Amino acid sequence: MSDVYVPKIAAELGLNPAGVAAAIGLFKEDATIPFISRYRKEATGGLDEVALGRIHERLEQLKELDARREAILKSLTERNLLTPELKTKIDAAQTLAKLEDIYLPFRPKRRTRATIAKEKGLEPLADQVYAQGGEDPAALAAPFISGEKGVKTAEEALAGARDIIAERVSEDEAARARLRSLFSQKGVFHSRVLEGKEAEGAKFKDYFDWKEPAAKAPSHRILAMRRGETEGFLSMRIEVEAEEAISLLEPLFVKNAGACGRQVKEAVTDSYNRLLALSMEGEARLETKKRADAQAIEVFARNLREILMGSPLGHKNILALDPGFRTGCKLVCLDSNGKLLHDDVVYPHSGDGAAASAAAKVKELAAKFKTEVIAIGNGTAGRETEEFARGLKLEGVIIVMVNESGASVYSASEVARNEFPDKDVTVRGAVSIGRRLMDPLAELVKIDPKSIGVGQYQHDVDQNGLKKSLDATVESCVNSVGVEVNTASRELLSYVSGLNAALAKNIVEFRNENGAFPSRAALKKVPRLGPKAFEQAAGFLRLSGGKNPLDASAVHPERYEIVEKMASDLGCKVQDLMADAALRARIDISKYISDGVGEPTLKDILAELAKPGRDPRKQFEAFVFGEAQKIGDLKPGVKLPGIVTNVAAFGAFVDIGVHQDGLVHVSELADRFVQDPAAVVKVGQRVSVTVIDVDLPRNRIALSMKSNPVVGPRESRGPRQEPAQPAGPRPGFNRDRRPDNRPRREEAPAGSMAEALKAFMDKRRS
Repeated sequence: MSDVYVPKIAAELGLNPAGVAAAIGLFKEDATIPFISRYRKEATGGLDEVALGRIHERLEQLKELDARREAILKSLTERNLLTPELKTKIDAAQTLAKLEDIYLPFRPKRRTRATIAKEKGLEPLADQVYAQGGEDPAALAAPFISGEKGVKTAEEALAGARDIIAERVSEDEAARARLRSLFSQKGVFHSRVLEGKEAEGAKFKDYFDWKEPAAKAPSHRILAMRRGETEGFLSMRIEVEAEEAISLLEPLFVKNAGACGRQVKEAVTDSYNRLLALSMEGEARLETKKRADAQAIEVFARNLREILMGSPLGHKNILALDPGFRTGCKLVCLDSNGKLLHDDVVYPHSGDGAAASAAAKVKELAAKFKTEVIAIGNGTAGRETEEFARGLKLEGVIIVMVNESGASVYSASEVARNEFPDKDVTVRGAVSIGRRLMDPLAELVKIDPKSIGVGQYQHDVDQNGLKKSLDATVESCVNSVGVEVNTASRELLSYVSGLNAALAKNIVEFRNENGAFPSRAALKKVPRLGPKAFEQAAGFLRLSGGKNPLDASAVHPERYEIVEKMASDLGCKVQDLMADAALRARIDISKYISDGVGEPTLKDILAELAKPGRDPRKQFEAFVFGEAQKIGDLKPGVKLPGIVTNVAAFGAFVDIGVHQDGLVHVSELADRFVQDPAAVVKVGQRVSVTVIDVDLPRNRIALSMKSNPVVGPRESRGPRQEPAQPAGPRPGFNRDRRPDNRPRREEAPAGSMAEALKAFMDKRRS
């Protein structure tokens, strides 16, 4: 069956049919996208992960369509309703909507006004009226008057006939197609506040009477309106002009202006008002929700990738501090592999005596454990703790602020309890801060991606779609970097191509019982790790210090013979090839091309020999915030360094080291028009921003990345490049709380982004 999809998918995606066919064949063999894109380039013609992901997604959609088609055919066959003509139409349907439209007249129905009319024997009358001859409708209805069947008058008979015609209209394919197009092109979102909910639902104030074209509404506004509706503050409709809708329907059914034609016209109007309008609106709501979900999920996945692929510090001895005022700073010392060596609590913010004691203790521990880096969480008291650490003047020690979003989620998780069963949540959180500086990817895979704080309405979108997208993103990141099999956690291993949670657990248990793996081949001894799993995983698992130097590279074991042949032909060892660029330059790859190995794979092999196990992530660079430590220190016009913490459709949020992220609206991201903020900034990017406004009562900071921004009230800066109406809780705006329920950052009042922006505007107008 999969073969029939190849031409369609290739045409839709503009891809080579041979490559699509090869990809689908590999999917059938349970090959993963990272494996195919890396090690089967010859088969697919070099399709990358993005193209393979689209093929896989479309393949699943077509399979779902065919499964529904088969279910409909089975239902019709069992009820003796399937005719050759109907089967031909069903087989030709190319979309789920078209398929459902064809099936609609035959779908088992609940009792409707039309079915009641049919029970009264009025269907023949409906047929006569619909024929729209020259007869008088009342005369046609007279024979159907029957006290026994509950039809007392000719008008009652005609009303029943109109009900039958109205249902036929509502189930007509052409009618539904026309209205579907109308709602898609001209539908308008209209949200209203529910009576008596004005004060309680103030966070949705921008949507108390809001209209905009459904086709152009951005994801965050659609999701904001839906959230307001779900929470009971708003009503939301997708509206079209009823007259225009009815005018589209009438030519399909009304044949003339005669008396019967007028009956049909009345039935068409009733069909739209009573049946089709709500049905088409429901479809439009579903489609706009799917579109909004897809956009929000794409934003989340893109931001998550940037976070996971953040620059790793590498193997350094780290002293990590989870800051706090009253309860002190949780302190842990980690070795260069992230192993916990010591934990303690210091009180640098509790008076002179306590501060001096804290300083002495940190100096003592830094010397004892040969600390190279101090990692400090960026939550409450973060900047004050950074100032304390810098005041120690520890020679050769780097001090780095670390984004701690999600640390409390990890510290209370089963993963953390398994890692540190005898430590409390505060210690586990500090360990997470230190480790995520060492290797963000290895540590963040232990946390539910939704808790990392880079999403947009992640709790409102389709959760299955979100999970699938985020899992694919994590898998892509893990496999692009590679995993050191002898030190990786079970959680990290579970994302390796070909592995899962059960196999990852088996690998860790086998490693614990038998010691470090001496080679990749030794993985075959792990229980239930069969040949297929080994094939998929081996190239992404690194093994440093083994007998075979290729085990530390991304060269797949199935290609070791080629490398050994290259070395043999040059009269040297594999180690020599990896160490000597001059030797590699003498290799003529054309000599090693075969049926299964082409130029792309051979070029990848040579690249790996040059930099075995190379990390695609950027080199780590320490970042230092400006002097401002709290929002009260900020003044409009001040320029500050910052780090982008989240990118949404309406702008970017930037951490400037004052416990409260500032917003760079899309209109302030550049001196030019910006359509997509992601085209200008990425999560984790270091930027220079100018403070253009500070709202202390609401803890709101407005920033700009323009070269010469206008500072002052909103109206003094001129119109935005587009209406600013984003809404919904700002992703990353309220940091997660500590296990003891203290905020990691100063928390902003719960509410929509619209409320935050509206607050700025209200303040400036006043």
